[in-house]
Parts: sequence; C-alpha cells; structure tokens
Amino acid sequence: MPVLPSVAVVILNWNGKAFLERFLPSVCASAYGNLDIYVADNASTDDSVAFVQAAFPQVKIIRNATNSGFAGGYNEALQHVKADIFVLLNQDVEVEPDWIMPVITRMQEDQLIAACQPKLRAYHDRQDFEYAGAAGGWMDILGYTFCRGRILYTTETDDGQYNDTQDIFWASGAALFIRSECFFEVGGFDPYFFAHMEEVDLCWRLQRAGYRIVYCPRSVVYHVGGGSLPQGNPRKLYLNFRNNLIMLCKNLHFDEQWIILSQRHFLDLLAAFKSLVSGKPKDMLAIFRAYRDYYRWRRKEEKHLHDAYPRKRLYDLKGVFHGIMIWRYYFLNRRRFSELTPEKK
Repeated sequence: MPVLPSVAVVILNWNGKAFLERFLPSVCASAYGNLDIYVADNASTDDSVAFVQAAFPQVKIIRNATNSGFAGGYNEALQHVKADIFVLLNQDVEVEPDWIMPVITRMQEDQLIAACQPKLRAYHDRQDFEYAGAAGGWMDILGYTFCRGRILYTTETDDGQYNDTQDIFWASGAALFIRSECFFEVGGFDPYFFAHMEEVDLCWRLQRAGYRIVYCPRSVVYHVGGGSLPQGNPRKLYLNFRNNLIMLCKNLHFDEQWIILSQRHFLDLLAAFKSLVSGKPKDMLAIFRAYRDYYRWRRKEEKHLHDAYPRKRLYDLKGVFHGIMIWRYYFLNRRRFSELTPEKK
C-alpha cells in the first residue's frame, strides 16, 4: 500500500474560542491516516489557546508574535510546519470525516496540481453554496473575482450542477489545499495584503509558474463566513479594492495593464459614486482610501517587483471568464454562473 502524503491542517486563529469550540471537533474527527492538526494563533487576547490545549491536547499550537492578518499570519506559521500538503482552514469551517482523501487523491493524480479546494457550502443554509469559495474561484477579464455558484452577493443552491472536477483560477483561502513546496516556491502570500485577495494573488502566481489550480467536488466543507470582517464592512471593502488593484499590477501581462486598469479606474469611480448616492459615504471613502494606498504602493514597490515567472495574458490562464461579469450581472440579469456562458478550456 502506497504511503499517504503527510497532511497538516493549519487553522489560523484570532480570538476564535467560540469557533474552535464548535468546529475543531469535526476537524479532529477527520479520517486520514497521515495527519497533523495545528492551531496557529495570531496573538489572540482571549483564552482560545488555553482552551485548545486543555480540550484538544493532540492539536499542536503555533504562537505568532503579532496579528499580521491572514497573509502574514500564515506566512509566519507555515515556517514551523513540516508536511507534503498544507491545508489552510478557517476557524469557522465544519468538515465531514472523509473531506481530505478525495482532494489528496486528485492531487496525487497530477503533480502539476499545486492547489485544490473542496466544495464550500454555507453552514447555516447547508444546501447553498457559500460566498467565500462555492465551487471554485474564477476571474473576468477586468479582474473581478467570482465563483461557480456565487456571483457578487447572489449564491446558488447546490443541486449538483457543479459536481465536475475542473481547473479554476483561484482556490478559496477558507479551505485551501496546497503543496508545501509550491507555497514556498512562489513566495507564499503577499504580507502587504493582510487579508482578502491574498489567495487569488497566490494562485495567479502559481499559474504563472506553470501549475494548476483545481476544484474537487467530492470533498465538502461548511463555512460560516464573515467571522472576522462581515459583508458591508468599510474595512473589508477597502482591503478588497486595494488588494485587487495591487494584484492586477503585479500579475497582468504588460500589454494588458493599461487597458484593464484604466477601465477598472472608471468602474471603481462609478462604484464610489453609487455608494454616495445610496447613503453609504463610508463605503465611498473606503474606495478612495484604497486608491490612495494603491498609488502609494506603486510609487514605493512597483520598481522593486521581480518577475520570477513570465506574465501570461489572461486568455492563456484557466478559470478566466472572457467577458465582463458585472455587465452581465447588472444589465443582463444573469445571476447564475451557468448563465454567464464562460468559456471552458
């Protein structure tokens, strides 16, 4: 019998005792024979670490010195983890006992699969796809991200319509399987992102390096979502806009940068104006702050960017919708992924 790859489930925790109390038992019940479970604590101020040590002595603890967000927290913690496959799991995720093996089997079939995500359903509406990953992440030609099963704030019910294994553009950081050597090869997460979009940026760099990102529907997990920053929070909006712009600047082919970023600037200005007339001035200010800090980043960091891997045109990458998602969503009323008629490659 072949030796199973070693797997390390690493749960990044920040003041998450209530989540750990509810969801860690399901993780510890995972049916996989070569598994270690870690809680990487991001300088929590509650007693979550003491709780884990007392209630789950088999779980290993990593203590980060500061709270450097999702990106920096995982970068720091994973330096102390030895495994063939890392599984980055949010603290608010419930898993089924057999959730690991289907993904590992799929990854073992092709060594070019660097990252993989299971099907994400909503914890509170268990037949619905969950916002943060649904059935795999995609991106349109202007850099707007969405999922099979979730476009903007519209989520679909899982009726088996996305039960096919498929290459995707990005795998959700809520439940991300990734080869450890690939994670370190491309430099891990960008710590400047802090949170939001860091997994999309990572998967884009993995594709540039020649790897595949895959969705595995035979593995199912249930995500609460919004545990750190809920939808509609201006801080979340700021990070999403800022990090998305930086990601585009870092990864777009140079021939595509001007046309895509100029269109994005126009559309983002419209989004800011819409926030103002909708009575959400804090959202408008969040978008303006995102642009301010994006341009500060460009002045300071862009000239230092080192492209270790070629910048590929979006049309040459998997999981890219060759159209403008927001146009079809708002003006053509196409709210389901299947209605976007994405091109499959």
